[in-house]
Amino acid sequence: MRLPTRTTLAALSVAALLTACSMPTHPDAKAPPPDPFNPAATQLLDDTSWDLTSWKQADGTMRAIPSGDSGMPITLTLSTATGQRHASGFSGCNRYMGTYALKDGKLSFGTLGGTRMACATPGGQVEAAYLDALGHIDHTGVQMRTPQELQLILDNGDKLVFARHAQ
Repeated sequence: MRLPTRTTLAALSVAALLTACSMPTHPDAKAPPPDPFNPAATQLLDDTSWDLTSWKQADGTMRAIPSGDSGMPITLTLSTATGQRHASGFSGCNRYMGTYALKDGKLSFGTLGGTRMACATPGGQVEAAYLDALGHIDHTGVQMRTPQELQLILDNGDKLVFARHAQ
């Protein structure tokens, strides 16, 4: 029986080192994104902030989304800091606040109150429709993988899409 030569041993050693140094990939890294309408996903909404990025109406047309009179986007913040679920945000002209609930995979809001400035601007014109939309959510979708987004499907078929607000 012939003993391996130094060259053979060296080649095997290098191959073993290269194999040991290769980076493993996690099997979930290439998995498709989870279903955003999975009821459990809504539990991820506590303590998040969102900016409204699009509003597709049931007829397929896009509603114009102004960035607000002060350059601020329409926003939605969902907080549990007080021990209760508290919603707040900017609705195009005014600030609003109230309570929210997450039940059976659906986001819903209690009575929303707000400041009462009058705005004859694009933000003021969409504000009433936006606040009304928050009271007519039929389905809630949440995607926490990049790009993180919140989808609200209204009972009239409209779809509001929010992007996660950078903290």
